[in-house]
Amino acid sequence: MAMDVETKDCTAVTDAELAEMSDICADGHNPFSVGLLSKQTEKWVLITTVRENGKLRGFAFSTLERIGGTPCVLVALASVARTSRRSVVLRHLVDAQLHRALMAFPDEDVLLGTQFDNPGGFETFKPLVDIVPRPEHKASGEERAWGRRLVKRFGISESRYRDRHFQVVGDENQGCLLDYDPLKPESIDAELVALFDNVDRANGDTLVAFGWIMAEDLLKYT
Repeated sequence: MAMDVETKDCTAVTDAELAEMSDICADGHNPFSVGLLSKQTEKWVLITTVRENGKLRGFAFSTLERIGGTPCVLVALASVARTSRRSVVLRHLVDAQLHRALMAFPDEDVLLGTQFDNPGGFETFKPLVDIVPRPEHKASGEERAWGRRLVKRFGISESRYRDRHFQVVGDENQGCLLDYDPLKPESIDAELVALFDNVDRANGDTLVAFGWIMAEDLLKYT
C-alpha cells in the first residue's frame, strides 16, 4: 500500500489532526496528549505526516534553521505507529525532512538533531554520518557544545543535562522526543543498547543525538 507524505505549516494543524496524533501513540511509552501536541504547533514551524490508506501512521514536528550559522533540521516531537511497516513510515518522515533541508540549504552540509529514549531511535540516522553519541566514540569539545546548543533550542534546562553523556535527566513529565520502537529490538547492536543503560524511560530521560548529511548526499532527496 502506498503512503502519502505531507508537510505543512504548524498553524494549519486542526484539532482533529491533533487527536489522531495522540491516538497513534496512546498505547506506547510516550502517550503524547492533545494538549502537549497543541503546544508544539506554537513552538515549531512544520508538521510532517505519513498516512497509509488514509490512516495516520506517523508524524513529526520540526523546523529548519541555522544555529550559529550552521544549517540544521531539528525534529522536536515525533511518533511512529507500532505497525509492521513502522520502519517504512520512519524512512518517509526522515526523507521528508532531508528534502526540506535540500530546498532550504542547497550545497551545504546539514545537521539533524533530535532526542531518543531507546536505541531503536537511531534507525532515524541511517542516512547520516558522524553521529553523536555513538559506541566507542569519545565526543570532542565541539560535539559536546553541539549537544548543549540543541538542549537550549529544545527548551531544556541546562541543570537537567549531562553533557558528557548527552543525557537529559527527566522530571517525571512527558518529554518531547522522537518516539520510535523498532520491530525487532533484539537485533540492535549491544554497544548501541549500552548507550541507554542509564536512561530511565519512566522518568522521562532522553539522549540528545545528532548527525550530519553531506551536501553531495543531500542531493538524492530532490
